Amino acid sequence: METQLINQQGEIIFRSKLPDIYIPKHLTLHSYIFENISSHSSRPCLINGATGDIYTYAEVELTGRRVASGLNKLGVKQGDVIMLLLHNSPQFVLSFLGASFRGAIATAANPFFTPAEIAKQAKASNTKLIITQAAYAEKVKDLARDHGIKVLCIDSAPDGCLHFSELSEADERDMPDVNISSEDVVALPYSSGTTGLPKGVMLTHKGLVTSVAQQVDGENPNLYFHSEDVILCVLPMFHIYALNSIMLCGLRVGAAILIMPKFDIGALLQLIQKYKITVAPIVPPIVLSIAKSPDTDKYDLSSIRMLKSGAAPLGKELEDTVRAKFPQATLGQGYGMTEAGPVLAMCLAFAKEPFSIKPGACGTVVRNAEMKIVDPETGESLPRNQPGEICIRGDQIMKGYLNDPEATARTIDKQGWLHTGDIGYIDDDDELFIVDRLKEIIKYKGFQVAPAEIEALLLAHLEISDAAVVGMKDENAGEVPVAFVVRSDKSQITEDEIKQYIYKQVVFYKRIGKVFFVESIPKAPSGKILRKILRENLTSDFQK
Repeated sequence: METQLINQQGEIIFRSKLPDIYIPKHLTLHSYIFENISSHSSRPCLINGATGDIYTYAEVELTGRRVASGLNKLGVKQGDVIMLLLHNSPQFVLSFLGASFRGAIATAANPFFTPAEIAKQAKASNTKLIITQAAYAEKVKDLARDHGIKVLCIDSAPDGCLHFSELSEADERDMPDVNISSEDVVALPYSSGTTGLPKGVMLTHKGLVTSVAQQVDGENPNLYFHSEDVILCVLPMFHIYALNSIMLCGLRVGAAILIMPKFDIGALLQLIQKYKITVAPIVPPIVLSIAKSPDTDKYDLSSIRMLKSGAAPLGKELEDTVRAKFPQATLGQGYGMTEAGPVLAMCLAFAKEPFSIKPGACGTVVRNAEMKIVDPETGESLPRNQPGEICIRGDQIMKGYLNDPEATARTIDKQGWLHTGDIGYIDDDDELFIVDRLKEIIKYKGFQVAPAEIEALLLAHLEISDAAVVGMKDENAGEVPVAFVVRSDKSQITEDEIKQYIYKQVVFYKRIGKVFFVESIPKAPSGKILRKILRENLTSDFQK
């Protein structure tokens, strides 16, 4: 198959090594996910790693419809947003599916967010109902009271909260028919995109159906998963990587999904052995933990046939270390971005006709999509082996940013190309390599940190006259946010005082690792912070 083409506009376009497939884009997400359920209705669907409870596919599908009926009874209408403020749990999956059946939209947030961060996302998305755990109910108490938001807890029901059974035990027959368009939004993750503050990313039924199909459907079926797999889900479901590439892909193929509420290396190794986990989607910090753990030799990990890394680059040294720990397993990287639905490229070592995997490569562009590499200065498309900004086009990309047409237009151009802000190139074997990024986002253990968000907090401090935030390389986290600060006149504010000020207002991965006091922040005539100069300072003698 020809993978490099010239289109009518004279652009150099790259396509997958695999042929395009039929994708049932007319289906709603839940209809597509359960399209083949008759062949595996009695098989395990969700395994709760914390309790050992197992839910079959028939139980999950039925409970999803019951949750939809319960949402309807609580006044959640088609197009309304519900927030999942949950760690990994069966209830996360059931709530997401219930929202899809109802024609509602699910937005997910990190339970470790501060009340202010939760409130910001809830207000921006116009959330009508929050599903959480009792331990976090206090965080949303004032928000719920002031904005008339209902709160349900999945464990106990503190004062002012309903219990999840209000949804899961509703009568599915009471749910009225709902006419859902494939263009309707079903998921609303929040992402900072290439720049700025977090924004609601509108992912439609058609977009998610397309993205899942690109990964697991077609003539070369089960590129990643098949129905006999037991798939590890330790990555947070509130992150698009786990939501799409583990949960939705696993459900589509009829695999068992082993849910871990949090990462613990000891528990992880035990569960691999106990449940014979076959596929482990992970991120570099987990790879590092596995590589450093002295306990891996104490467990039988031979069931793992595939390790799949994403969310942040995996270096060659870590690749080599983990290959040595799992010699029987295939290791591959993928590349994604929330706005892209999220998968842009995937390793094809698991296809019917395996392709070679090169160290540092993150696969080839997904099927039924187009990719081009453009010169950031001229916008011209580039041939193989020349680095430029990675752009992708296809039905899987986002509909746009919620209530932000300007940011949408900056990210998706008039020809439908989504500009990622990442710099990469495609080699002679169609492998994509990421080499740099235009975008400002800091990646802490795969979590996004928007510099603008922390800068706004710093600039609100009376003793700070100017500030800029960039990422500094860190072995364990990948990157940590560091701040360059200009003190106000006569201020003697210290590094510790600034760290504590930020610490109280943000989730753990947004906290500042280091503060550098400077005379001024380098800026372009337009006022834009020249972060490249600040990052160069970090690699020089400046910080010593």
